[in-house]
Amino acid sequence: MVASFNALSAVGGGAAVLLTNGLGMPASMLKGGPFASFLWPGIILLVVVGGTQSLAVGLLLARRPSALAWTAVAGFGMIIWIFVETGIIRGLSWLQALYFTTGVIEVALVLVLLGVINGPFGAGPGAPVAAGFTRPASTSVRDGR
Repeated sequence: MVASFNALSAVGGGAAVLLTNGLGMPASMLKGGPFASFLWPGIILLVVVGGTQSLAVGLLLARRPSALAWTAVAGFGMIIWIFVETGIIRGLSWLQALYFTTGVIEVALVLVLLGVINGPFGAGPGAPVAAGFTRPASTSVRDGR
């Protein structure tokens, strides 16, 4: 499950950044950005990114109606986090590319499960919604047209 991977990574990464004051990254990486230290980035990664990912995982496991919405929020949150992070440090690593990709995959899977886009296994507009989930009332899907 992509959300589980993201949740573990964000919670673990945020905690590690806080406990080590940046995991050995120089504070100069933050120069010119809004943060003077790794304290707030660590808190945001742990609480906001890790929290939304963890919430999405919990709701998915419980098969709650709001699970897909929260998974989309978590996926978009991951994408936004990576955009902001790469802008602040003015660089890109393979890890950032990986987490950007997992955020995009999360959002894409939600869209496939809701039948909004075609998936690799034929799910798409008009297809049945994934078992245990319901299509939002605001989604309009034409039958076979």
